[in-house]
Amino acid sequence: MTSEIFSKVAARSDTKTNRLMRGFAIAYALFAYCVGASTLFWFFLASVGFAPYSLSRIETDSILAALGINFFLVFMFALQHTVMARKSFKQIWTRLIPEHLERSTFVLSAGVCMALMLWYWQPLPGVIWSIGNEYARLAVLSLAFAGVAYVLITTLVANHFELLGIRQAWLYATGRSYTPLEFKRHWVYKYSRHPMMLGLLVVIWATPDMSVSRLVFAVLLTIYLFVGIQFEERALIQEFGDKYREYKKEVGMFCTFR
Repeated sequence: MTSEIFSKVAARSDTKTNRLMRGFAIAYALFAYCVGASTLFWFFLASVGFAPYSLSRIETDSILAALGINFFLVFMFALQHTVMARKSFKQIWTRLIPEHLERSTFVLSAGVCMALMLWYWQPLPGVIWSIGNEYARLAVLSLAFAGVAYVLITTLVANHFELLGIRQAWLYATGRSYTPLEFKRHWVYKYSRHPMMLGLLVVIWATPDMSVSRLVFAVLLTIYLFVGIQFEERALIQEFGDKYREYKKEVGMFCTFR
């Protein structure tokens, strides 16, 4: 009789613990999603001129110091993305955190790094170009907004909630096993291997007012995007093998001209 009572108490305790863990998983994933999405939209708004790149009162009068700080901020952002996205790192990392929260942790870390980069970005004097014609300015801004829309659409095509960690936490919370998404050539991925990167490049460079500060930001991020693509494609070849090699031969990095 006593053993039955202890068994029932233990079962109830396990059930309560499981509910708490599942609830925590959803809450954590949603929090990470909000942080990542918020900083991404800050980046978009800053890129189209609706928000400042820098909000910090900490500024240096030295151009060399400003360049050094800006380089470090982009390097920190790039390092976080590159290291945490590697399979070898994930294998070690998931010994410390649950697998269903690995992607959310990546999204949260990326959001924090982007927020730091935008917040502490050091302004630099000078203007590279400023378009005076009203219609030309509108055309360039329209291109920038199209780039933003293209990035967002691409996240939906690639499974938005998988990309930002919500799907993994939801499957765990509902007691279902995680199933990796299949590699498919659909929609924009029929014509571009990296449509999201293409959209980001458009957003970064399509501006009617290119200051020196914005140019440094654009150049450093562009360099990182091209370096990051090389790492990503190596990982995709390791994961999908000849299937991705064939895809790489047939579809261009950003566009396919055929």
